[in-house]
Amino acid sequence: MIAILDYGAGNLRSVEQGFARIGLPAIVARRPEELQQANGLVLPGVGAFADAMAALRGGDLLPEMLREVENGKPLLGICLGMQALFDSSEEGVGVSGLGLIPGTVRLLPHQTAEGTQKIPHMGWNTITPKQSPLFDRLPEEPYVYFVHSYACFPNDPADVLATAHYGVDFAAAVRRDNIIGMQFHPEKSGQVGRVLLENFAAMVEGGTR
Repeated sequence: MIAILDYGAGNLRSVEQGFARIGLPAIVARRPEELQQANGLVLPGVGAFADAMAALRGGDLLPEMLREVENGKPLLGICLGMQALFDSSEEGVGVSGLGLIPGTVRLLPHQTAEGTQKIPHMGWNTITPKQSPLFDRLPEEPYVYFVHSYACFPNDPADVLATAHYGVDFAAAVRRDNIIGMQFHPEKSGQVGRVLLENFAAMVEGGTR
């Protein structure tokens, strides 16, 4: 079973439906004991970094989530949920992230060497993944769906699981041990997203590799 954390800043219904489409039981978790009962955790997120961190820290779920992750339970952060895994974000100056993956979150550039680009970055984009069980059964450069103005830049390149390009190269997916992040929305990424969620589920059921 997957527990999707309801901390007041997540696109819960679409993530829940994404797991339902692959036949995997998922609950929207509002109590710490529901995180204990789950085999894997999902931290969703939409909106602003500072508001999300305040909501997360102001509720009852975060201490239990951190305990479960420390004990090895897989955690998937999606979009703003991935950004929350990092140390800090330019979107919330002075607000600390969870620090589970060292690095920063920065605003995507409006002006680049390639010209002017719209912010937010919204729509379909290819990603370039590394070899990982998370990307089994996918093409070399799969298309996924993004909606974001800020992007993650890990300190350690080894934490980058996939990159994407929008004016600059940025981390589209990250992994450090049992902690995984996707800047894109797998639940909105069609068949590719379905396979990604199936692969995450397989990692949850079999233990992360």
